[in-house]
Parts: sequence; C-alpha cells; structure tokens
Amino acid sequence: MAAKVNIVLFSVVGDLDVTTVPGVRARIDRLIESGCRRILVNMEGVSHVDSAGMGLILTELRRMRREGGLISLVNVSPQVYRSLRRMRMLDYMPVSRSGDRRRVAELDPSVLPSWRTTFRVDEGALSDARERVGALLSSLPFSPDGVFDMTLASGEALGNAVDHTCGGGVLVTVAAYPDRAIVDVADCGAGFSLGADEEAPEVAADAERGRGIRLMRLLADSVSIEQKSTGEGTVVRLVKLFDASGSLDAPGSSVLA
Repeated sequence: MAAKVNIVLFSVVGDLDVTTVPGVRARIDRLIESGCRRILVNMEGVSHVDSAGMGLILTELRRMRREGGLISLVNVSPQVYRSLRRMRMLDYMPVSRSGDRRRVAELDPSVLPSWRTTFRVDEGALSDARERVGALLSSLPFSPDGVFDMTLASGEALGNAVDHTCGGGVLVTVAAYPDRAIVDVADCGAGFSLGADEEAPEVAADAERGRGIRLMRLLADSVSIEQKSTGEGTVVRLVKLFDASGSLDAPGSSVLA
C-alpha cells in the first residue's frame, strides 16, 4: 500500500472557471480521499476565477474542514485577490498573494525566549512528537490555521530527520520569543546547509522525494538548515511570526523536558 501523503502542492493550469473546475475538483477529491489533510493550491497562472470556481473553493474547503484539514491558495494574482476579497472568501481560508511573504528579521542575540522546551523524539512514535509540538504551539498567539501549518511543517522536519539520519538521536526544541515561535529539529546525520534566503535544490517533476524544504517554506515564515555548532549533525530551524495582534510578555524561565 502506498504511503499517505500529508501535504500536497499543485498548480491550477489556466483560469479557474466552468471549464477547468471539474478536473480541479476531481484532483482535490482524490487527495482528500487518500488521506491528505493539507493542500496548497498554486494560483500563479490563474488570472480569473468565475462563480463556478468560487463554488468549488468553498465546497472543497468545507469538505476538508470536516476531515480536520486545510486548503489554502498561494501565489494569487492581484486581480484574483480582489475578486476573492469582494466575495468574502478571505474570511474562510488562508490566501497569499504572489510575492506576499512575511519578512523575518534576524533575532537580536540579547533577546531571550519566554520559554523553551526540548525533548527527544522516539522514532517509533512520531505522532506523539507532532502532537506535543502542536500542543506547545497552541499556547502561543497563533490562529488555529497557523498552529496547523507550523505543526505540519515541524512534522515534515521530524520525519526527514528520522528517515534520513540517526533515528533515535533526534531532538526537537520549541521556543517562544516576543514576536515568533522557533522550532529546531536536530539530528546526527551528515545533512547539508541551506540559508533562509537560499533556494531549495530543484527536484524532478516525477521524483518521489525531495520536496520537503519547499513545502516547509510554504507553511512556515522561514526555514533554514545549518550544521550543529558542536558535534556532528544538522539543525532544521522553522520560524513562524505571531499573528499581527499577538505578542508575548517578557521572558520567564526555560524548560528542559
């Protein structure tokens, strides 16, 4: 049996109108039925969405919500964004415009975390690790969708660390700062380095693996990979800024669990 795919990014070819809706609907339905719970629809080539397209978005969004998942639109053109806003679609789902990416400023070294929790990951209980990360993130000023995405991005990093490296040597650290949450996933593998502003390696269209970094960058505000400062291994760092209205107070004590 094929492994379940948790996250999928696919592109709409042409406009999202009465002629293309049936094909897009069939594809989304197949993904949901296969167990996928996070779909990012790339709208980069879409210049028009008609009433059939709007209906498709709402119908599939409701279906995915009932399954506990999320659909969002990315790389939306200005004209399509205006149409979605007029139809109040922005109230129901995450929509990001083309080139609309939150800038993550470097963290001042003098700023201490409000709290920090580190724990070892049991390679046979990845779901437990994901749930623990999600629970920690839920205490922070994120929307439910923000928690969902950051937990999913962390799960991708955890899965890669267990799959490609040392399994039992994986550690995850969740830290809360005044304006952001940082999740570090550390392993003892060879790995490689990739700065937050560097492009991820290209992946062949028919490749089964290798899309993790790009997907994590769609879910988090910043993703980087660095060599450990001591010992062997790499650290995948995921950063997500708090929602516009959210912030934390002065730091308290750190926690090591």
